[in-house]
Amino acid sequence: MAGFNTHITTSTIIGVGYGAAAYTFMPDISATTCMLSAGLCSIAGILPDLDSGSGRPVKEISAFVAAMAPMLMIDRFRRLGMDPEAIALAGAIIYIVIRFGVAEVFKKYTKHRGMWHSVPAAISAALCAFLVVSGDELDIRLLKTGAVFLGFMVHLTLDEIWSVEWHSFRPRFKKSFGTAIKFWNPNSMWSNVSTYAKLAVLLFAAVGDPLLMEHYHLHPSSQELQEAPAMATQPQTFQPQTFPITR
Repeated sequence: MAGFNTHITTSTIIGVGYGAAAYTFMPDISATTCMLSAGLCSIAGILPDLDSGSGRPVKEISAFVAAMAPMLMIDRFRRLGMDPEAIALAGAIIYIVIRFGVAEVFKKYTKHRGMWHSVPAAISAALCAFLVVSGDELDIRLLKTGAVFLGFMVHLTLDEIWSVEWHSFRPRFKKSFGTAIKFWNPNSMWSNVSTYAKLAVLLFAAVGDPLLMEHYHLHPSSQELQEAPAMATQPQTFQPQTFPITR
């Protein structure tokens, strides 16, 4: 399989191209947002190796995600009316939970090249990114979500490429071929049920996100909610109706 350096280098290159394309073809999006999207793609390129159990990938990924997640959620914290001290406390709690809680769960309950190396896992990671990143514009959140999905899929693709050996222009497939880009694990029914159950929960949470519902007019926007009380308190004037007199 491809090594850590290969994964992070390739996903970084792809991420830079992704950010550059966004900056070129989406002029309304700032350069800072495009660079952040490139960085998310780069880091997502090593996310699948969280199931390796130990070693450099787990330490690097868990530490970085634990540090980045609270910063990406600052705008959400402000919308909840939290003061700076409460935001700092929430950030510290999130860091501890991810760094020492989530990382330990991956070490204990995942198997390398299991269902965490799969397409539904890539979608789940992207949905987590959608729920974590903040912002009032849907296209910006989708851009960052797409960056995470792209980086995750780059990792899976590299693993599949490294599962093929060439001898005299003839391919020889290793036993690991087909264990990265997959939708189903034939060796573990429980891992399949668990993966798709989590995916369903994340999908339900993402669809119920207020910004997404406002975009598709399924939920009143914050501006409409603010205008509603003002309209209710305005006095209404009634004009008498006149009817024509027929003779």
